[in-house]
Amino acid sequence: MQPDLLHRYIFEKLDVRGELVQIDHTFNEIIAGHDYPQAVQALLGELLVATSLLTATLKFEGDIAVQLQGDGPVKYAVINGDHQQNMRGVARLQSEVAGTTISELMGKGYMVITITPTKGERYQGIVPLTSDSLAECLEDYFTQSEQLKTRLWFATSTEGERVKAAGLFLQVLPVDKEKSQEDFVHLEALSNTIKDEELLDLDAQTVLTRLYHEDNPQLFEPQEINFVCGCSREKTINALVNVGQEALLADIEKQGEINISCHYCLKNYVFSKDDIKAIFN
Repeated sequence: MQPDLLHRYIFEKLDVRGELVQIDHTFNEIIAGHDYPQAVQALLGELLVATSLLTATLKFEGDIAVQLQGDGPVKYAVINGDHQQNMRGVARLQSEVAGTTISELMGKGYMVITITPTKGERYQGIVPLTSDSLAECLEDYFTQSEQLKTRLWFATSTEGERVKAAGLFLQVLPVDKEKSQEDFVHLEALSNTIKDEELLDLDAQTVLTRLYHEDNPQLFEPQEINFVCGCSREKTINALVNVGQEALLADIEKQGEINISCHYCLKNYVFSKDDIKAIFN
């Protein structure tokens, strides 16, 4: 199987840029062991695609978190990533899932996009979840924040043993406004013909050739996407130090040991009484 890839592309004579992302392995590793309902798997798949596209679009070096929060069956869902396309994610449910749209899953809520650059100030954008699809919510975000016409198409497959997710992105270039708008309308009409199975199963060059063969799309070198949880015993120890030795030893007296599980990859870190004493000594 080909690796998970993010492709950027432009057009020879059109003032529009695009991105295409196709994700398999990373998506499967994010949901492994969590037993999410299919609708929640699909939501995380779309959120993963969205985060990958945003890292390429917003042009920063550092970390990004795209989080959905609401009062519906899904309390929150988040994908954490960085400019190198290292991704992890998790969702938390608070009641039984019955629907598939954003409003049915999240209820009344909002999307929070947080960018923490390696250099410079932290940025946060908040968008109400007023549309039924995540793609439309993100289009609203671009309208508000960058004021550039943007369209997104998402596709997910949660049937069978493996899940898949993919996305297509178009955005006008801030050059000749009248020409770029005309170019965008032309490419948007072509992009609307994309089928989910084409987006999910065909390689990037084939997808772009089928959609835009008369417009000569130019692909850049793709960027690989990977699941990287980032948890470690050392980071867990740093968190325990903030709790304090006395409180930790009291917990061990009651429970026999301290067992901490990573929310993302579900790896367990176990600490005995001797471990805790050694940490503080």
